Amino acid sequence: METIMNTSSSSNRLSDVIIVGAGVAGSALAFALAKDGRGVHLIERDLTQPKRITGELLQPGGYLKLLDLGLQDCVNGIDAQQVFGYVVYKDGRAIRTPYPLKNYSDDNSDAMNGTTFHHGRFVQKLRIKAASLPNVKLEQGTVTCLIKEKGRIKGVRYKNKSGTEMVAHAPLTIVCDGCFSNLRRFLCNTKVDKLSYLVGWVAENYELPYANHGHVVITDPSVILIYSISSSEIRCFVDVFGQNLPSISTGELSHYLKNVLGHQIPPELYSIFMSSMDKGNIKAIPCCSKRAVPHCSPGAFLIGDALNMRHPLTGGGMTVALSDVVILRNLLRSLRDLNDASATFRHLQSFYTLRKPMAATINTMAAVLYKSFGADPANESRREIERACYNFLINGGAFFTSEFMALLSGLSPCRPKMLLLFIYLAIHSILGRLLFPFPSPRGILSGARLILGIVSIFPAVVDGMF
Repeated sequence: METIMNTSSSSNRLSDVIIVGAGVAGSALAFALAKDGRGVHLIERDLTQPKRITGELLQPGGYLKLLDLGLQDCVNGIDAQQVFGYVVYKDGRAIRTPYPLKNYSDDNSDAMNGTTFHHGRFVQKLRIKAASLPNVKLEQGTVTCLIKEKGRIKGVRYKNKSGTEMVAHAPLTIVCDGCFSNLRRFLCNTKVDKLSYLVGWVAENYELPYANHGHVVITDPSVILIYSISSSEIRCFVDVFGQNLPSISTGELSHYLKNVLGHQIPPELYSIFMSSMDKGNIKAIPCCSKRAVPHCSPGAFLIGDALNMRHPLTGGGMTVALSDVVILRNLLRSLRDLNDASATFRHLQSFYTLRKPMAATINTMAAVLYKSFGADPANESRREIERACYNFLINGGAFFTSEFMALLSGLSPCRPKMLLLFIYLAIHSILGRLLFPFPSPRGILSGARLILGIVSIFPAVVDGMF
């Protein structure tokens, strides 16, 4: 891996923009703004390669945003793997759901595929790309607070790598310090909902039954994701419902994975799933959700996971982040002078409207699929929704499966289309329960549970869309 050069001495000009956090969003935004001629001071708490176990799938819609930003070469040289779609397993059956690439590319270009990789390697590539520009000052430091004067954010206080207290000023400060942001509280409502836990480990030197596909196994009571993150490594993920995670140190979690879920794994995935579990490399992170609430702090802006989070089940986080970067870059292009904080603030308020198509589509798909496949396993209505969704993928027809995947992947971020798809799914599923193979008391009961399940997830649809 290339070394990140600290460019703090390459330019003495006053920064136009301070960016806090050099993850996916921060690094991409620093590069984009610097390419437009802005002076950028990018401050990151730790410039060593991140070791996150999420952020490993870039959906096709996210790759298009990477192309827009001129950062597509950041997936090169990191042993990234192309992804053509998913294979979904349930009750001994498997269905392949490819990305509808031919509908969005004249030549079915490889550039339209999804991509998986080590998250840390990708982030380092983005940082190197940003740091290569002479008007980017990349610095390791921990931002402790935002400087506010007369109702306006004018910069940040931070400790540099050696621990010295520092102050940096700029007309605009953009905060994107991630899901565990310590600056979020200065700018918006800090309410974050913890949904479940994602447990992950890596299996080495195995081959997946469907190359270049994500493998989704729907079990009782968890959803399992298995996909390649390099040419020799396969990521295994389990979504564990509930607020309390079984203990890793006592072996309680390992016992749960082996004895509750192990016998439900398809034979062709069993060795991959069971391998490496006892090697001490199991890691867990909380899965959180946070609404994007507009904030009213002239001189500052919030993007990335610090602003908005969704369940990682659909792998849409980086797609939303890169989409937000493109929108913010485009808005700032029309502003020559950022020193009028009130004017800049008013101009940037359209960001929340412009981000809705992509963010609402990805967020709603994540919320609905989590509530359908990963929510309370004791809820019978949830089980009906789970069966209905899977049957829809099998029997709904190629057109509707294609539309479903276009929404999920960020290729077609369209809220009306998403709503129509959910309505069709509901009608298709309810009528199937009530009338097939013929009306019966059992079918009516099943249909009633399904209706209750649809009603229970409808608020998530409405909340995400509007």
